[in-house]
Amino acid sequence: MKDQIKLSIAILTAAFSGVTFADDATLSSHDAVFRLGYETIKLPGDEHLGLLGGTYLIETIPGLYVGPAAYGAVSGQRGGFFTGGWETAWRQPIYSRLMLEAGLYVGGGGGAAAPVGGGLMLRPHVDLTWAWGRQRAGLSLSQVYFPNGDIRSNQLGVVWSLDDPFNFTAAGNAGKSLLTDQRGGVGFDRIGVRAGGYRPKDGGENIGFAGVDMQQVLANGWLWGIEAAGAASGGADGYAEVLGYLGWETPVIGNSVYLGARAALGAGGGGAIDTKGGVLAKAAVFSRVALSRDLSLLLEGGLADAPQGSFRAWYGSAQLQLALDHPETGLSTAKLDGWRWGGSVQRYSSAQRRSGESKPLDTIGLRIERDLAQGFYLTGQAHSAFAGDAGAYSVGLFGAGWQSSFASNKLVAGAELTAGAAGGGGVSSEGGAITQPMVFLGYNVTPGWQLRGSAGRVMSIKGELSSPVYDLSLMYQFGLPKRP
Repeated sequence: MKDQIKLSIAILTAAFSGVTFADDATLSSHDAVFRLGYETIKLPGDEHLGLLGGTYLIETIPGLYVGPAAYGAVSGQRGGFFTGGWETAWRQPIYSRLMLEAGLYVGGGGGAAAPVGGGLMLRPHVDLTWAWGRQRAGLSLSQVYFPNGDIRSNQLGVVWSLDDPFNFTAAGNAGKSLLTDQRGGVGFDRIGVRAGGYRPKDGGENIGFAGVDMQQVLANGWLWGIEAAGAASGGADGYAEVLGYLGWETPVIGNSVYLGARAALGAGGGGAIDTKGGVLAKAAVFSRVALSRDLSLLLEGGLADAPQGSFRAWYGSAQLQLALDHPETGLSTAKLDGWRWGGSVQRYSSAQRRSGESKPLDTIGLRIERDLAQGFYLTGQAHSAFAGDAGAYSVGLFGAGWQSSFASNKLVAGAELTAGAAGGGGVSSEGGAITQPMVFLGYNVTPGWQLRGSAGRVMSIKGELSSPVYDLSLMYQFGLPKRP
């Protein structure tokens, strides 16, 4: 397990070692890539699983990219199979519009009773792509390998990517202002926390879920985004979904009340919910009420359908949505908000299992934090097991924390409280709802980098899971513009 943790941290530190920051309150820009890929992997017993992957990579030094990645089943018989982690890739033009890319993904996960062992997934790959404009498409030769499981598959897949800049400023500029007409970071304009429920059409038990929604506003009322959620009640712990959507909204009462509709397509399953191959589609109508310039309440209702399986359900949800930027203002003076992204490894020292025993469990994950004021911040996290014989176990958390620096800003101490959904891997998280209070001590290695150690407890609301949890995170600190 120590070697696996060292491997994860080494990939992050090596890839980010060349990142530099602007000293003034100006935006710097690094090349970034959003990539989608599809491939069919082979499982024992000559079983095949269609795997869809999504990756967001940022160039750190010329040619070297790093970022979060996730994979999910969309065909076969393993709906609910998901993994999440980090990837490092090297990209090199070789002729005209032709580019070669070689990379390594390290993550954790599983699900749908796939033979993944502890859940550690490695995916080395070589891609050959052709460019037109900002887009690329081509072939990907890869190996999907679970070292402590029974999956080792070589395959040829297809890949598509979109090049886009990642605009940011130095962490020390947070709180300052600058004149800009550009989006910052990944480019999302709104982020929301969702809670809702499914009512299956076959009369089965209702399922409560909790999740997040990230959205970008387009022109003429159009918008697109990514939503992710997991079961929080209803005996379906382990169920998870990740979808992309396209929507449209229009004001009906001034700029305060909006009506709209959206359609979503992605992957979902687990928790004994029959989605078969894993494809999940949704159609919904919604109403958004602007509570203030930056805060909205969104109510949504619609239908979810797994076309390959038997799951069909009406659903409803409520979402509290926070504006990260207001692109409609165009060129304007933007405030610079403080952000932190980080890779994380966690250990549950005594994770209770449904079998009655308690064993250690290790996860790899992503942490995102946005500063508010006076040391307070919001946090969103996703973690998946990579060791501890609980490969299907995954966690999604959202919450708030507070931190304060001392020792000439070299040290940081704080605490946070998060809650969310977790399940899978035989861990006793009945229903899925969990909470996780933590305290931490961080060391600012540079103005842009923080190494953080945390300790706390993860507790299932209804299940037996109640374990000390320890976290080691490497956090990348920067500022992003928010226009008024």
